[in-house]
Amino acid sequence: MRRNHSTTPRTPRVLGALLLLAAAGAFTLGAAPAAEAAAPAPLDRVVPAPASVTPGGTPYRVTRATAVRVDGSAEVRRIGGYLAGLLRPATGYPLPVTDRGTGGIRLHLADGDFGAEGYRLQSGAGGVTLTARTPAGLFHGVQTLRQLLPAAVEKKTVQRATWQIAGGTVQDRPRYAYRGAMLDVSRHFFTVAQVKRYIDQLALYKLNELHLHLSDDQGWRIAIDSWPRLASYGGSTQVGGGRGGFYTKDDYREIVRYAASRYLEVVPEIDMPGHTNAALASYAQLTCDGVAPPLYTGTQVGFSSLCVPKEVTYDFVDDVVRELAALTPGRYLHIGGDEAHSTSHADYVSFMDRVQPVVARYGKTVIGWHQLTGAHPARGALAQYWGLDGTSAAEKAQVAEAARNGTGLILSPADRIYLDMKYTSSTRLGTKWASLVEVRRSYDWNPGAYLAGAPASAIRGVEAPLWSETLTTSADIEYMAFPRLAGAAELGWSPAATHGWNAYKVRLAAQGPRWDALGIHYYRSPQVPWPAR
Repeated sequence: MRRNHSTTPRTPRVLGALLLLAAAGAFTLGAAPAAEAAAPAPLDRVVPAPASVTPGGTPYRVTRATAVRVDGSAEVRRIGGYLAGLLRPATGYPLPVTDRGTGGIRLHLADGDFGAEGYRLQSGAGGVTLTARTPAGLFHGVQTLRQLLPAAVEKKTVQRATWQIAGGTVQDRPRYAYRGAMLDVSRHFFTVAQVKRYIDQLALYKLNELHLHLSDDQGWRIAIDSWPRLASYGGSTQVGGGRGGFYTKDDYREIVRYAASRYLEVVPEIDMPGHTNAALASYAQLTCDGVAPPLYTGTQVGFSSLCVPKEVTYDFVDDVVRELAALTPGRYLHIGGDEAHSTSHADYVSFMDRVQPVVARYGKTVIGWHQLTGAHPARGALAQYWGLDGTSAAEKAQVAEAARNGTGLILSPADRIYLDMKYTSSTRLGTKWASLVEVRRSYDWNPGAYLAGAPASAIRGVEAPLWSETLTTSADIEYMAFPRLAGAAELGWSPAATHGWNAYKVRLAAQGPRWDALGIHYYRSPQVPWPAR
């Protein structure tokens, strides 16, 4: 299914003839398009769409003389170094990072109406200035600047290109504060390096939350010192069998550190009371009958449950939450709560009533799947909605009522932005229980008006989950995530007024060469007018 990125080489005879014709001035095919291609990308041809664009003026050209000029703070200097590091390989330019001089590319912190993550990009003949109130805003502005340069800037060897940035001004800030992606490392385990690769891809589209699904029936993926068999035994396999794996505490700290360097917050999830077979297999005392089930490598759901009446269950929860909270500087801890089919409703409510205060005790805000709204969501808790367009009116009304009563919502409708849904019936990877989800369907909805009865003010943002039952490699992750992840990012960042499929698909198509340059394996949907390779 994946396309071969290579091209068929021309024969030496044909190539030689073309070179002779070009030298003689008789072969001019491509001369006019080449001049046109040298023009810089329009300021509005980026994803996510900026809030406001005012084109005009002379483009700025990055040359060997360009410097990256930064304010005095260490964090701005670090972002300047990140930008220079992105641009040096393909341009071949030194791009020194300095707090002296004028012109070039300037990163600047200043007061203004930027919010926590907004920025302003001003480009003209004399240089480009990125201004923000926070380093996060500057970092997001760097991603826009990056997309305004030719896609070849992403390559790791020196490229022949004119590195221009169109003249004008971009004023930008996000629609929602929570813009996330979830990676399921439980069904199949992914290494620290693979998670870092995904983090870099998320950062390009201004996402700011990385939700890691760290436990499920098939695997427990984080070391817990007080319950060591969770990882050593519970993490020893995965869907279909195989070695599985888990993150040591140092591994997890490295993921958190790397994510923070890209302005993403890690949201760890321990799914409970269901989706817990790996924990039950590791410790028999967590079951009601005291018998540990075997490790599970299938893909069924809803058959496992922690033993709600046992006090040891809450010792377990306290220890896990305490250790995980200590490793996680971010605000949130996700307690799952979905598909607890083996837990009675009364036990489910009792369990959630006891577990939510544990999360608060260790300084974190609860996130749960939207089934949490059938219990008693804690004050300030967030519910993550994963229902479908066709989910029952009663279930939707329950979620909407919780939203009206103060529960914030993260929208992840499975038949819209579950990234593991097949694109078409012939997609090799993924599942289709929610729907077949082509690129337009994943983009063509409005989070602010999606859930009837839920006030727009309750929507905290969107998140695109990627479940890994069928995914084993980074190429698999990328093929299912791209191009739909870019659309989810736009739904979270861009004003609703900028959303429109016909304009979006053109901007999305322009990302294709960038993904090619980055080595991202993506689905070339026939709904998108991709440029020829």
